[in-house]
Amino acid sequence: MRVIVTRPEGEAQKWVSTLQGAGYQATSLPLIEVLPTAQPQAVQEAWRQIAQWDAVMFVSRNAVDHFFALKPAGTSVFSAQAAIKKRAYVTGPGSYSALLRAGAEAAWIDSPDHAAGLFDSEALWRVVRGQMRAGFRLLIVRGTTLDGSGSDEGVGRDWFAKQATAAGAQVDFVVAYQRQQPQLDAQQRETATAAAHDGTVWLFSSSEAIANLQAQCPNQPWQAARAVVTHPRIGKAARDAGFGVVRESRPALPALMASIESLQ
Repeated sequence: MRVIVTRPEGEAQKWVSTLQGAGYQATSLPLIEVLPTAQPQAVQEAWRQIAQWDAVMFVSRNAVDHFFALKPAGTSVFSAQAAIKKRAYVTGPGSYSALLRAGAEAAWIDSPDHAAGLFDSEALWRVVRGQMRAGFRLLIVRGTTLDGSGSDEGVGRDWFAKQATAAGAQVDFVVAYQRQQPQLDAQQRETATAAAHDGTVWLFSSSEAIANLQAQCPNQPWQAARAVVTHPRIGKAARDAGFGVVRESRPALPALMASIESLQ
C-alpha cells in the first residue's frame, strides 16, 4: 500500500522510514515549509530575559529547534545543574525528544503520557494545571504562518494560553520560526494528482497541510482520496476538503499503521 507523509521536511523522515520498514511504499510530500524567524532578535531577547519566566511551553519540535538555535553560549536551562530553574512544557514525543537533544533533562520536562497517545494542548493542560497560580509567568514559543492562515498549533496554543490566564498566570509569546505554503514542482503535483484516486493513503498531522494541498491543486477533486489524520480537527478539515474516506488515529506510529491497515 502506498502512503504519502505530508509533514515538513525534516520531520517526515522518521515516519517514512518506519513505514517503509513495515512494508509500505511510503514517500514524503512536505506540504508545510518551515523557515527561521524573520526577527531573531526577539528570540535572543527572550533568552536574555529567561529568568523572568517560571516555565516555557514549546508548541512543536520546530519551536524547540529554532529557539535553541539562538541560545547564547553558556546558557543552561531545564536541568538540575542550571542556575535558572525553569520547567519546559511540550505536547508530544517529537518535541520532548528535541528538548533532550538540546540538553534538557527529563525531570524538568512536563508532557502528556506518551503511552496514552494523546498529544495536544488539552492533554498537556491536565498535566500542568496544578502549577498555575497568580503571578506564575509562562513563555510560549510559537511559529507564525507567512500567509496569515491559521494552524492547528495556533488553535491549541491559544486554548492553552486562555486556560493559563484564567488560572492567574501571565502569558507571553515569542515567535521562533515561520511556516509557509510550499510550491510543488511538476513531479510533486503529478504525484498528488495520482494519489487523489489511486488508493494511496494520505497521512495528515496538520489541517494547514490540507489547506496547502488544496491551494497547490486547486481544481483537483478529492472524493476518491483516502486519509488518516492525527486529530479530530484535522479530520474535519479533510472531510471539508472533500476526502472520501477519513480515519482518525492517535499520532503514535503503531496506531497510525493500524489505521492505514483498516483501509485495505
